[in-house]
Amino acid sequence: MTASIIDGKAFAARLRAQVTEQVARLASGPGLIPGLAVVLVGEDPASEVYVRSKGRQTVEVGMRSFEHKLAAEVPEAELLALIDRLNADDAVHGILVQLPLPKHINAEKVINRIDPGKDVDGFHILNVGLLGTGQKAMVPCTPLGCLMMLRDHLGDLSGLEAVVVGRSNIVGKPMAQLLLGESCTVTIAHSRTRDLPAVCRRADILIAAVGRPEMITGDFVKPGATVIDVGINRITRDGGTRLVGDVEFASAAGVAGAITPVPGGVGPMTIACLLANTLTAACRGNGLPEPEGLTA
Repeated sequence: MTASIIDGKAFAARLRAQVTEQVARLASGPGLIPGLAVVLVGEDPASEVYVRSKGRQTVEVGMRSFEHKLAAEVPEAELLALIDRLNADDAVHGILVQLPLPKHINAEKVINRIDPGKDVDGFHILNVGLLGTGQKAMVPCTPLGCLMMLRDHLGDLSGLEAVVVGRSNIVGKPMAQLLLGESCTVTIAHSRTRDLPAVCRRADILIAAVGRPEMITGDFVKPGATVIDVGINRITRDGGTRLVGDVEFASAAGVAGAITPVPGGVGPMTIACLLANTLTAACRGNGLPEPEGLTA
């Protein structure tokens, strides 16, 4: 068996085109232009690249981009005061504080200071609670992107058995909640799961979000399963550096029915879903109908 490739790059391009169309309608109709504010603290090179990409794509879809770069030594109170100003700014519909933050800043306090309606990362405790109880919430971008690709590839997910390897607040837990909302039977597995390969082999849908390079091999995969690889790991091998996922692609692709590659799978969907969440937040915040197909 050779797995079909789920092309996240192509899917993200279609999603951005849909967002662009909806943003243009808002601008020409009610005159609303969604705005996304991204806050970067410190000078982490990977975060800087990611923030630049977010800003560029925000402008490309017709939205306003507001970037705030603060020194690594910025007092926590100053960061919280900036968030308060962004919460009160009607031109800003989405607020994202790039993680990780310096150790002297309490990340939970910062995240929960963001207006839940502008929390386009979906990390605010109110949004976490809404998602966990099946209510309308801002959904974290990476799990939302995974769900969109699963729906597109499989259609109805009801009754399928799903295993999520990883229990982070950013991916693993919200992913499980989304799959429960699709009426899947869901198992969350992790580093202390007994006989992890056997647990994974039960899965019709296998989500790898554990942060360990190529940990999931082909013998973890049920024949014909759909494998979503959330991991992005930089490794050095044979004198070169490359990106790999949490799944050992070659062996898993020989067993799975479909699989996301790394790079080009889940990664591109994360920023595309951030743009979709910003559009959704703008519509909700102004009492306008939400665009179809952009939310969970």
